[in-house]
Amino acid sequence: MRRMAEHVEPEESKTLRNQAQEATDDELVAAVRAGDEAAFTQLFERHRQLVSRLGYRFFPRREQVEEIIQEAFVKAYFALDGYQGGYEKSFVSWLARITVHTCYDELRRAKKRNESRLGDLTEEEADFLTDRLRDMSAGGNVEGSAISRDLANKLLARLKPEDRLVLTLLKQEELSIAEIAEVTGWTSAKVKMRSHRAQQGLRRVLRKFL
Repeated sequence: MRRMAEHVEPEESKTLRNQAQEATDDELVAAVRAGDEAAFTQLFERHRQLVSRLGYRFFPRREQVEEIIQEAFVKAYFALDGYQGGYEKSFVSWLARITVHTCYDELRRAKKRNESRLGDLTEEEADFLTDRLRDMSAGGNVEGSAISRDLANKLLARLKPEDRLVLTLLKQEELSIAEIAEVTGWTSAKVKMRSHRAQQGLRRVLRKFL
């Protein structure tokens, strides 16, 4: 028994060894392409939180985000043949693009179904927002301050899908113009234009409470 105990590998050493042997995203993608379905399960478990976090930026309800997670990973699975990695975080960037486009598509579908508005502000929310915006309006960054609050989804839901997409990525995800262009596939010029229009649109929404 003593000899066996002496040869038991400490848990810390096991963890370090497992981490060292952990496959990279690109290696897992290659395994999936070779027919290893379990490798895709690993990718799903590894990056589910990323997709979930992005989903919650656009949709408040858990069931909506769960649908985004499922749809984004299904799209990713069937698009793996077109994936090109080769550098660190390449799969993360690729999956983020798919997720953002999935959210954008759902925003557009919801707009057509007239479901994009999450409901009017309650009287308490309206009063709170009015007081806060009047306090902050002198600073000239009303939209940035408002978006950081819990009322963001109700305010952003009043915008066009394109405007909501770019403003969420710009203000909540804090991405640069270049990063938004990369994740959406738009040109930097288009991102700048949409950002300008989106902020004007949000100001028009906020002006109703001032």
